[in-house]
Parts: sequence; C-alpha cells; structure tokens
Amino acid sequence: MDADIYREPLPDVRRWRRPPWASSRPTTRGFGDRFIPNRGDRMNMNIAEALLNIPRKDESTEEVSPSRAAYRKLLSDTMLQGRTRVFSFSNRPRSPLKSSLEAPTPTHRQPARKRRQIPQAPEKTLDAPDIVGDDRFNVLDWGNKNVLSIALDDKVYLWNATDGSTTELVTVPESSAPITSVSWAPDGRHIAIGQCKSIVELYDVTTKKLLRTLAGIHQGPVGSLAWNNNHLLTTGGAHGAIINNDVRIQSHAVRSYRGHDDVICGLKWSSCGKHLASGGADKLLNIWDVSRSSPLHRFSNHTSTVRAVAWCPFKDNLLASGGGETDHCIKFWNVSAGTCLKSVETGSEVCGLLWSKHERELLSSHGPEKNQIAVWKYPSMTKIAELTGHSSSVLYMTQSPDGCQVASASSDETLKLWQINEKSTEKKAPKSPHMGPTNM
Repeated sequence: MDADIYREPLPDVRRWRRPPWASSRPTTRGFGDRFIPNRGDRMNMNIAEALLNIPRKDESTEEVSPSRAAYRKLLSDTMLQGRTRVFSFSNRPRSPLKSSLEAPTPTHRQPARKRRQIPQAPEKTLDAPDIVGDDRFNVLDWGNKNVLSIALDDKVYLWNATDGSTTELVTVPESSAPITSVSWAPDGRHIAIGQCKSIVELYDVTTKKLLRTLAGIHQGPVGSLAWNNNHLLTTGGAHGAIINNDVRIQSHAVRSYRGHDDVICGLKWSSCGKHLASGGADKLLNIWDVSRSSPLHRFSNHTSTVRAVAWCPFKDNLLASGGGETDHCIKFWNVSAGTCLKSVETGSEVCGLLWSKHERELLSSHGPEKNQIAVWKYPSMTKIAELTGHSSSVLYMTQSPDGCQVASASSDETLKLWQINEKSTEKKAPKSPHMGPTNM
C-alpha cells in the first residue's frame, strides 16, 4: 500500500486555473508590494525613532550642543509626526503638516490699483486777451501760495486758485511794454517781472509794492527768469548773457555765464541748486555749475531753438529738453556723465516740459498741428494721454504747487486749467523749500 501511494501521478500545474469566485484585484490589507514587502510589526519604530535622537557612539551627551539637540527634535517631529510606522503601503498617506518654518499663506489679495483717468477736457478756461505769443518769452508761472501770475501785454494779473479771485498787480509804462517774463520766488510772496527794455522789477504781492529794480544788466528783452533761492535770481537776456543777481545787495550782479550767442529762451535750476540748465535760440543746451562761469557741458544735439528744459524731481542728474519748430524731439541727459540717454520724436514743436510731482511722468506742450499737451510715462515714454483744446501753439505751461493741475496759455488768448492728478484728501507735512547756496 505504501508503495502505491508514491506511484500516484503529480497534478499538472499548467492546467490550474483561478477559481471563478476569486477576485483578480489584490487585497488592500495583508499583502505588500511586489518588490517592497509590508514589514508590519516586524519593524520596531521605537528603535528607529531612538536612532534619530540618541547621540553617536563617538560623542557623549554632554558634547551635544543645544542647537544640535533642538535640530534633532525638530527633525524627529517633522519626519515622524507622532507615528510609529514609517513604511505602510496599505493605507493612504497622511497629509503633511505645515512646518513652522514655512511662510504663512496670504489670506487675501491686495486690491488692484485703480487706473488713473485723465480728463480730456479742460477743467476751466479763462480769457487771456493781448497775451504775447513769442517763444522767446515766459509769461506764465504758478507760485507756492497757489496764485497764478500771467502777463498780458503791459499788465500782470494774479489769479488765486483757492478762491477764484483775480487782481491786477501792475501796469508798466508803454515804453517798457510788453512784459516778457514772470517768475515767483520760492516763498510765494515776491515776484520778478522782466520787461522789454532790459529791466527786471521785484514786487511784494501782499502789499503790491515795488521793492527793487534791476537795471543795466542786459541789452534788450529779459525773456527768462529762474530763482535758486529767495534771494538769488538768474536772468537771461536777448544777447545770450546769463546773470546771477543777489537781490539783497546793491551791486546785485554777482556772476555771469557766457556760452550762448543768441536769445536765452529757457532757464531752470536743479532741485539741489548746484546746476543751471539754459536753452537758447542758437540751438544749444548748456549746463552750468553754480561756481563756474564756463559751461560744465555744452550740448548741440538739437536742430532748432531749445526752449523747454525741465529737471527730474526724483533724480538730480537727469534733465529733459525739447527742440523747437524743426526738431520735434525730447531728449534726456545725464548731466553727471555728460551723455544723451534717449531721444524721442514727438511729431511737433516742443514748447514746454514739466515733470509730474506724483507719478513718473513727463508732460510736454506742443505746436501745430495738434497744439496739444501730451502725458508720457517715463522711462518707456509711452503716451498715456493727449489733451487738446488750444487752437494755437501751447507756448506757456506751468503746474500748481500740489501738482494736481496744469495751466496752459496760448496765443489763441485763452488760459486753460487741466486736472492731471486727483487731489489727495490726506494732509501731508509741508516740505521746507530748498534754499540753495547762500554765499555767491
């Protein structure tokens, strides 16, 4: 019988088939991966956790620094998260906990900045009869006390932008007419008036009294004026002479600058008071140091009269200049290096330039054909607005002390006010005016 047992044939394993009730999917519990087995309880997680915290054999517990011990504890808490198993393929992995080292997720987005809308129509239009339309003159200026001054032939009028009142300041003799330039001192109380007969007069607008007459410094009309502080007035004449005048002393002419051969059309001091920019009908743009009588830089890149000059308020060594009737270009200069940074073709005569006090923007006034004011984004020089309304060249342009409004005047005998920026409701601490050099 025993021999017959061993003679029985073995079952043919090739003919074995899975029973129909057996599922083809492996069970989720009790089986490991094909290549990585589920170790289950045979792996001691307590030992694994201890190995992360117990010092090595070659170092004692006294030698472990507090920072290393804190690092090991943080590593253990972060990696194990209080669990006793590291490998477990039968259950869904736990969601990772946020570490205290991670930056907090912002709960809300910052609101998008509202896009600024610049009105295309003037806010106000005033009559300006008998205004002199000459690109050699500068007959419009806005003072720090929010009073706008404009010269109309032989008269100077003051328009108070706060209450809207208008007063006549002075009427000059017919022999001195027309008035060729006006410029407010930084204190907003005193104003300089340039006349056709090479005379400059200083007035106190509060009392309407004549304080000083500066005579004999130029030949012909005084078309450009620029204050460096409350007592240093720079004047530009018809024959290319530029004079610094200390209005406190009797011999007021303290320095002269010689570098132009024709009419001075534009004068501007930098905000730091160290450099003066002058543009003339001789197509030259000169940069002057306050302590030197010869030009620091002499630029001849423009092909027409240089009337528009403007110093950048957020970068002391950046200057913008505009070319006249046949030039049509706005150029940007680095006066420290004496180089031209960029030249932009505008398509028409550039009569005036102003930097915005609120945005990194530049405003330019133009002649035919559009006679417009353009608003440019700096430094891309993308045109973001174009304000039209004048029927003649916009020769004169100035802005309010808060930088929210711009006034423009033209030989079409109108004065227009444009809202460029919204008025802020926040009260800001007043800035002390720049006093510039005191000893000339």
